[in-house]
Amino acid sequence: MDDYQNNNQYNNRNYRQKEPLGFGKTMLASAVGVIIAGAILSFIGFLLMAGMMVSMMSSMGSTDSVTVKNDTFLKMNLSGNVRDAAPSELETLFAEVTPLSVEQILTALNSAKNDERIKGVYVKVGMSDLSWGNAEELRQALIDFQSSGKPVVVYGETYTQPEYYMATACKNIYLHPAGAIDFRGIGAEPMFYKDLFDKLGIHMELVRPTSCDYKTAGETYTMNHMSAANREQIRVYINSIWDYVANNIAKSRDITFEQVNKVANNLSGYMANGAKEQGLVDRLCFENDVKELMNNDYKSKHTLSIAKYAQTCQQTGSDQIAVIYAEGNVQSGQGQGYGTGVYGDAIASALDKAAKNDKVKAIVLRVNSPGGVATASEVMTDAVIRAKKKKPVVVSMGDLAASAGYEMSCMATKIVAQPTTITGSIGVFGTIPEVGTMLSKKLGITTDTVQTNANSTALSTMRPLSPTARALMQQNVEDFYVTFTSRVAEGRQLPKTFVDSIARGRVWTGRDALQLGLVDTLGGLPLAIELAAQEAGVSNYYTVRYPAKKDLVSQLSELLNGTDNESRISLLSLITGKKRLPQQPTDIEGRIRRDLEQLSKEPTLQARLPYYLICQ
Repeated sequence: MDDYQNNNQYNNRNYRQKEPLGFGKTMLASAVGVIIAGAILSFIGFLLMAGMMVSMMSSMGSTDSVTVKNDTFLKMNLSGNVRDAAPSELETLFAEVTPLSVEQILTALNSAKNDERIKGVYVKVGMSDLSWGNAEELRQALIDFQSSGKPVVVYGETYTQPEYYMATACKNIYLHPAGAIDFRGIGAEPMFYKDLFDKLGIHMELVRPTSCDYKTAGETYTMNHMSAANREQIRVYINSIWDYVANNIAKSRDITFEQVNKVANNLSGYMANGAKEQGLVDRLCFENDVKELMNNDYKSKHTLSIAKYAQTCQQTGSDQIAVIYAEGNVQSGQGQGYGTGVYGDAIASALDKAAKNDKVKAIVLRVNSPGGVATASEVMTDAVIRAKKKKPVVVSMGDLAASAGYEMSCMATKIVAQPTTITGSIGVFGTIPEVGTMLSKKLGITTDTVQTNANSTALSTMRPLSPTARALMQQNVEDFYVTFTSRVAEGRQLPKTFVDSIARGRVWTGRDALQLGLVDTLGGLPLAIELAAQEAGVSNYYTVRYPAKKDLVSQLSELLNGTDNESRISLLSLITGKKRLPQQPTDIEGRIRRDLEQLSKEPTLQARLPYYLICQ
């Protein structure tokens, strides 16, 4: 306040009080403000429309303009964001690099396997955010592609561990002479804010069922270290993932499991020369050498991006299998189809429409979510129950299908998970911040109350919870936990007492979940689609995406006229050249920003994975 006064009230030695604007001046100022705001909005609208027109003109006939020549190698450029579902036109409009999707890659590889024009596949890796679940999905797809006798060549300057794991599906792994492979085993590193909150004067109330010691998401705000339960479950699931991954690497590279662990322990395969000596790669070379190899050894004359090739792939069949993508944090409402996010009403609507369509014989729900809003989870779970009464619903679990992501899955006809999928986390928690102390001591802001009843302000964040309010919140989470476990028991046909013993907020890998009866089999999206067809009794089928991707004009119009402010902000960030924060940021700044953003805007009751899964 002192700076403000110095700058505005004491411009000169003599202070002269400013008079308030008269009515006419106020109206004039308001009118000028409206005109300026209108001009800015019109200009932004013009830019959006101009970009939209350019995009439409450039994309008109895009499928027809893709020519697949003989002796072509498909190029899969893995860099940046790798997600489940193909991006919309709106997302690609302002993106510097269009993100690849598992959907596009699986479609292309399945078609290219029997396409005589395609000689092979060239995979270039580059520090992408490829997860363990998607690495397994792509690894199996590359193995299937190579069963046709066509080669896959992988090259990179640096490999993340999931990228390298995917690459071990191939016989030709090449590395830059000065490159590196980030090969060191798996570690998880939760972040805690209690000490920061103590310094700020913020008290966080954590409410969870009395039996849910493993539901540790709220501990991020109430502790400064891992609880014993949290440490136990992390140790179990990262060891499960690493055991599976390391064994597969050993088999593919013809080395022992013990040798794989020795290389990881000593970091002896990290640098390029060490990677070659330890048998992790086949050759150290430059990318130009790889291109010469494709030309000389495999007679490749052309390359084509796998995303463009996917545009040309046509499916045939008489019956439809609907594929619905539920990717991202679980949220309430409809959303605008921009970015990743599992919006409860949107997923429920897609399930209802697919269930009512007679052409659709079965539904595959692809879940890749750490969970989120409990009420939205209930909306989607109820929609799965309705849809299953009309036709088979098979869930394909991606990297994450935990908490709310598992609840929406548990009532399906069948559940397919990857061995590295993180699932379970059957439980709920609530966090209620008290910021009154901070505002009073740090900023000098206080509040007072007038109320009609004893608990009219009981849930205010300006003061600690009253005993009555605390008991209410406790009953709320206890009731939801009973509902959650009852759904799992019914959907998985398991005794309630057994479900409670393996629930309690605990996280499991797909391998462990199979042993516990939480999933039916291990595999990827293609297996889930195959099982859905078998359940429906159809053999001549093709897949359709629900809901269908909207064209650019419709999507942009809905976004500008709707109420999804988060999507608008994300779009504005892209327009202004700012990078959108990923769902699972790995850098320290990104993790702090995302944690505090989620805390500030999420409702109290959450069914969410206990922590960010930073396991690379």
